[in-house]
Amino acid sequence: MSELLNWQITLPIAAGALILGYLLGSIPFGLLLTRSAGLGDIRSIGSGNIGATNVLRTGNKKLAAATLLLDALKATVAALIGWYAFGSEAGLLAGFAAFIGHLFPVWLGFKGGKGVATYIGTLLGVAPWMVLVFAAVWLSVAKISKYSSLSALVATLVIPAVLWFIQEPKIAAVMALMTVISWVKHKANIERLIAGTESRIGKKG
Repeated sequence: MSELLNWQITLPIAAGALILGYLLGSIPFGLLLTRSAGLGDIRSIGSGNIGATNVLRTGNKKLAAATLLLDALKATVAALIGWYAFGSEAGLLAGFAAFIGHLFPVWLGFKGGKGVATYIGTLLGVAPWMVLVFAAVWLSVAKISKYSSLSALVATLVIPAVLWFIQEPKIAAVMALMTVISWVKHKANIERLIAGTESRIGKKG
């Protein structure tokens, strides 16, 4: 607990890391890629968000995969720049800010994606081995339930718990906060899961 409260980063560096992360995270790759491909404004279809799941609704799987990768990597890059320039705490804050930037991009009226890709991207930057844990949990839940959203929600619950167990309290605390925010952003999915109306993996329409 003492380590959790003992942050060494200075305020100017923390502010710089947060600004850097937010700006990188707020790059709307889903919107940029779909527009460049002549598919119009991704916000006008499906859920209206800019993430890979909604890009997939255009029918272009390659574009959706590219969106997923870029949305993840923008958080990874933010975390790595912060880490190597100013230390692990700066990297953690930059990754967190990239996650926030993706969810609430200033360029799009603070209406962005749901953050699963940037959550994973942040993990890749600050605790890369945990991506394997996320993947294992996601795949296990998906195999049983056939729900992508449920798989992601469960995985985001497991990650902070594992990080705390292996004595990474700072990373665990930040990822826990990201988990809470991610669950809030998935409110509609949770409501559909409870009602039994959430779309299953592989189901069309």
